[in-house]
Amino acid sequence: MSDTATKTLLLGHSPDPDDAFMHYALAADKLDTGDLRFVHKLEDIETLNRRALTGEYEITAVSIHAYAYVSDKYALLNHGASMGEGYGPRIVARAEMPLSALEKGKGLRMAVPGEWTSAHLAAQMCLGPYDYELVEFDQIPAAVARGEYDAGLLIHEGQLTFQELGLKLLLDLGEWWGGETGGLPLPLGGNTIRRDLGEDIPRVSQLLQDSIRYGLEHRDEAVKYALQFGRDLDLAKADEFIAMYVNQRTLDYGDDGRESVKLFLQRAHDQGLIPAPPQIDFVR
Repeated sequence: MSDTATKTLLLGHSPDPDDAFMHYALAADKLDTGDLRFVHKLEDIETLNRRALTGEYEITAVSIHAYAYVSDKYALLNHGASMGEGYGPRIVARAEMPLSALEKGKGLRMAVPGEWTSAHLAAQMCLGPYDYELVEFDQIPAAVARGEYDAGLLIHEGQLTFQELGLKLLLDLGEWWGGETGGLPLPLGGNTIRRDLGEDIPRVSQLLQDSIRYGLEHRDEAVKYALQFGRDLDLAKADEFIAMYVNQRTLDYGDDGRESVKLFLQRAHDQGLIPAPPQIDFVR
């Protein structure tokens, strides 16, 4: 029997193909984690955002928007980013309409996946105030198609499948952000680690990065594993979606990625949408 005590770490991430792909090597025991044991907690991103307020999980994915509220407890890892490279969350509707029709007080409602999602923050930065209702992210496309909402803000794989429901694209927020910033990628989500892990942080960080690298280097098996988390996606669509949000930038934000995170939150603060820009330290 080993004298080394096992350290159990709770790892929160979304039940989506891109997050599943990133964490495949850890979930499938492909890496030697030594005395560390990772317990995967799969929850939608808004739930993870809110759990991060109290530091419930040692490691967790959060929206970059939400990071503004939890940076006192969590450090942002320099890997695990979800960045939109000229694409991102999409605003859709049943029929074409001007974006100005969605302005607050004009009688239209948009379904959004969470108040602390980066998609909601980006939409507010772009459109100004609007009337909205919180809806589970995977229910938004169908709810808009049924006429329950006038528009919907799509994250995750709904960005690729909305046209199958006859919905029309009003705006791609990744394109908007790129146009606003000279081509910077839109920061959406990041992996964070609780600051009180102290001396364990570098080792845990390395294992998480190794898991991303393993998936990229063993793509076929990692995509097949991740497919089980893809709602209404076949293997080709799952691979396409994963490629959008798990790539070389996921291994390292890059200088422009780090710049974009800081600019995104600074602009949100300047518009009065977050109380203060957080202290951002990318753990390498």
